[in-house]
Amino acid sequence: MSNATETGQPLRTAPAQNGKAYEFVDHTFDVVVVGAGGAGLRATLGAAQAGLRTACITKVFPTRSHTVAAQGGVAASLGNMGKDDWRWHMYDTVKGSDWLGDQDAIEYLVREAPAAVYELEHFGVPFSRTEDGRIYQRPFGGMTTEFGEGPAAQRTCAAADRTGHAILHTLYGQSLRYSSEFFIEFFAIDLIMDEEGACRGVVALSMDDGSIHRFRAKKTILATGGYGRAYFSATSAHTCTGDGNAMVLRAGLPLQDMEFVQFHPTGIYGAGCLITEGARGEGGYLTNSEGERFMERYAPSAKDLASRDVVSRSMTMEIRDGRGVGKNKDHIFLHLDHLDPKILHERLPGISESARIFAGVDVTREPIPVLPTVHYNMGGIPTNYHGEVLTKKNGDPDAVVPGLMAVGEAACVSVHGANRLGSNSLIDLVVFGRAAALRCAETVTPGQGHEPLPANAGENSLARLDRFRYAKGSTPTAVLRDRMQRTMQSNCAVFRTGEVLEEGHGKIHEVWQGSEDVGVKDRSLVWNSDLIETMEYDNLIAQAVVTMDSALARQESRGAHAREDFPERDDGNWMKHTLSFCDVSAKTVTLDDRPVHTYTLSNQMEYIKPKKRVY
Repeated sequence: MSNATETGQPLRTAPAQNGKAYEFVDHTFDVVVVGAGGAGLRATLGAAQAGLRTACITKVFPTRSHTVAAQGGVAASLGNMGKDDWRWHMYDTVKGSDWLGDQDAIEYLVREAPAAVYELEHFGVPFSRTEDGRIYQRPFGGMTTEFGEGPAAQRTCAAADRTGHAILHTLYGQSLRYSSEFFIEFFAIDLIMDEEGACRGVVALSMDDGSIHRFRAKKTILATGGYGRAYFSATSAHTCTGDGNAMVLRAGLPLQDMEFVQFHPTGIYGAGCLITEGARGEGGYLTNSEGERFMERYAPSAKDLASRDVVSRSMTMEIRDGRGVGKNKDHIFLHLDHLDPKILHERLPGISESARIFAGVDVTREPIPVLPTVHYNMGGIPTNYHGEVLTKKNGDPDAVVPGLMAVGEAACVSVHGANRLGSNSLIDLVVFGRAAALRCAETVTPGQGHEPLPANAGENSLARLDRFRYAKGSTPTAVLRDRMQRTMQSNCAVFRTGEVLEEGHGKIHEVWQGSEDVGVKDRSLVWNSDLIETMEYDNLIAQAVVTMDSALARQESRGAHAREDFPERDDGNWMKHTLSFCDVSAKTVTLDDRPVHTYTLSNQMEYIKPKKRVY
């Protein structure tokens, strides 16, 4: 673990802002990773293993990153609990993506998945075990065998229902073993970009002493997670503000497929706390006010283990049709009370505890009240399967941005397309975190000298920090954030129409314009939560705007994007990725597109052609 005085170079005075000068502490690394969740730690570990001098910048202690909340498991076709094949995993993932996933990236993911899980096992992840000692696997929604013709695949490798917790702690320990340098409780402000459009590093604020740091790197890897907190009800931690995504927008680069926001079917009613899909994988089921297992009507084959978009919409339709449960008939019941208490204790201990704390429910005796809740962002920073950030430039839709990479939920590889299958997120983290590290090892020579930074490097970051630090508007950040979250929850939710989205477009742009009136009371730089939350809000509102505008533009229904006025999937016009560019100064959004990769990496798997989804 490092701090400024151990690794920082001499202080350098930056131009004065608001009549006061700031000083930079400069650092030089081969690789700088921003974010210490599963993807960030796997990239940090891999780069350090390759002998590259590696720094990891994180705004929370690494083991408090949001991966710690991942419950159900990590997908890989190990075949420990029945026959399985990476080709079946690929088919399910392409189908689950509603044919918006890039098939070259999906093939890379599923082929590398078994080795990545065994690697985690060797690192020390304490997976649950079968009686003969192999890694325990459970079924998850959308996971099948025999290219959808066979029964549900038991593909999700689990450490009880605390899989993310186990992975995160293990990766952090391994990263320390290989002498990675951690800058903990540092808030990344912005990227350092040169005149040629290459990323040269990042500027960050040390929250505990208020010092400003410039991190120069050959490769900067963004692993900053999703932006679920743009919505009012989300399973995401309050730290999930998509900081890396917003930095990319401010750098003039696009985000991709932002209209696709996944609602997890089972967030605890009134709290939003996640109940893992693994609960249904162990035999849990949903009922309406009539006690009916209604998923048998919507998905006769997969039933309660249909993909998340299908289950979330089915629950919402039951509620809209007056068959919700509770006093206001506004939620659904999830039953685990029929399962053996020994199974619940062994395989779902965290769920049992969460239900007791957040819903006052004893899962052995009564059902859990649940409601679809924002859970995952399929969209993010466009990358290839090496983790290199892409932009559309000079007619090339896959132009690589030099020096910049992204992994995890911050990235849009795109393996999840329009809808992520459960347990594909954790395997995404470790496979592509490792892939980014391998790419760094291929393209960076350890210890090689850096070119001088641009003369104005970091000045834009300081100007942004200073603007919010001395903001004297009349509207508190909390008021703006609440308006944003409620607009997104009401106007960009499970079901959408042109009319609702048009209204949302007007409202969210009004909130965005109103951000100019934000007021910050605390002028200090040390543990200034008012300032940090304002900068996080600024990150969120830009993403909220491009999400709303992208949803309004896409006139079809695909995956998590369900338009009631365009109920059918339209492959002829809309089987393409949305690119959204944002001019934060002019407060305008420009939309473009790039093609879906409909080719595969090997001759072992042909292009999987779109077909009507049947459950």
